[in-house]
Amino acid sequence: MDERDVWRSVDPLGEALHLLRMRGAFCCSSELSAPFGLALPAIPECMMFHVVTSGQCWLEVEGHDRILLQPGDLALVRQGSCHQLVSEPGATPAPLFDLPREAVSDRYEILRHGGTGAATKMVCGAVRFDHPTARHFVGLLPEVIRVAASNAPNPEWLHGTIRFMAAEAEALRPGGETVVTRLADILVIQTIRAWLAHAPEARTGWLGALQDPQVGRALVLIHRDPARDWTLAALAKEAAMSRSAFAARFTQRVGMPAMQYLVHWRMQVAASMLREEDAGLADVASRLGYQSEAAFSRAFKRCLGVAPGAFRRDAEAHEWVLPGSLEKVRAPGYNALQE
Repeated sequence: MDERDVWRSVDPLGEALHLLRMRGAFCCSSELSAPFGLALPAIPECMMFHVVTSGQCWLEVEGHDRILLQPGDLALVRQGSCHQLVSEPGATPAPLFDLPREAVSDRYEILRHGGTGAATKMVCGAVRFDHPTARHFVGLLPEVIRVAASNAPNPEWLHGTIRFMAAEAEALRPGGETVVTRLADILVIQTIRAWLAHAPEARTGWLGALQDPQVGRALVLIHRDPARDWTLAALAKEAAMSRSAFAARFTQRVGMPAMQYLVHWRMQVAASMLREEDAGLADVASRLGYQSEAAFSRAFKRCLGVAPGAFRRDAEAHEWVLPGSLEKVRAPGYNALQE
């Protein structure tokens, strides 16, 4: 089979979901009794999840209506959002990391907290997304996603997974923490899939572009092989469109021209490399298709407003662009790319 046929068989949205490769920051089995309250801090680059296995609690996120979570309900809270879990409105929350917890492993803990009232059991945790496409994707999600057990798209599967997770959390058999964290990863992806299937906003912007047959194919090609010497004509050929029709369609769906997006995407991959790898600038430049470190450095600074060396030295200070929020660039000194 010709390599281009393999590319064309890819489901672009499925490709993005496949790249939601998570690394569990932590997973906690919580045994709570009313009255109780937990204050959870914002954890940079992590998404928090909460699954109620028995009892109930209220999820409070600033700027959103209070949400009642009951057995089988699952909620995701996007990165950067402080929130609270309380037994009833008005309960005083205690900072999560100030409470004593039993460490079962580096990634799995047990929390017992509250008074002498009604019991609630939950599995809570945080997952981190490593791939630039995944970070791009997560940046588009709403601040809070809730899937109620009563209207879950696959309720039997969801309920069975939650029951299995609860049983593993309680039994603490060898390898139990690994099973729980893997199941949590699956639940997070299933929750995102449920949101994608029903949310009108998933049909617009970058997510909508991924679901466009021609533009989505081009996005996958760029994401998979950003170092390739792509031209507008080459991308249009892969999309089986004329150059002019493809250029107009890409700009309309994505919000920027294809060649501008290519450079932008390369810089997102570069930022990820600089934050997480020990590669030299020349190596990063080469891996992204630049013939010289100088050319790469100019493109990086033009896109993100800071030289790559300075970015690496103080990466945490730079809130670099996540795909889907291209109009809300916050890196200091950023100047929009010019065609």
